[in-house]
Amino acid sequence: MKAVARVRRTWIVNGEERKLSVAPMRRLLDILRADLGLYGAKEGCGEGECGACTVLINGEPRVACLTVAAQIPDGTEILTIEGLADTAEGRILQEAFVSGGAVQCGFCIPGMLMAAYALLLNNSEPSEEDVRRALAGNLCRCTGYVNIVKAVLAAARRLNETHRAESQGEQA
Repeated sequence: MKAVARVRRTWIVNGEERKLSVAPMRRLLDILRADLGLYGAKEGCGEGECGACTVLINGEPRVACLTVAAQIPDGTEILTIEGLADTAEGRILQEAFVSGGAVQCGFCIPGMLMAAYALLLNNSEPSEEDVRRALAGNLCRCTGYVNIVKAVLAAARRLNETHRAESQGEQA
């Protein structure tokens, strides 16, 4: 039996440097869950269709079920749902989902939050259409998306209010 080659990788996962030795074609989803104990990204379809495994790689949303170790170079920053609450924006977004009734069964929510977070990092005043486009790769069977879209828009408003208040405080 031939030994499987391994690649050594050093990634920044949720702000923490993680050194790994993994098979090059091993899925990021499996590495996160089995090797790093980060269970927030879910395997829904395993084909990149449902978005339940969405994480941010260098700030861009990617499905972890289709991303393999060989595609992720050293120094890459990976943000999972577990690291989202470490950011003020992430906490505001999570609070908006809870207070807006955007969470039902919760299976899709990690991917939804990660896609929404990526949107808000790049677009501080998204339209409803912008939100729907950003979430298009994430499937939900419970909510019908209405409250999810409203929660993202509410989070954007709150983030803008917070940023305005902070900038006014700096000017004083």
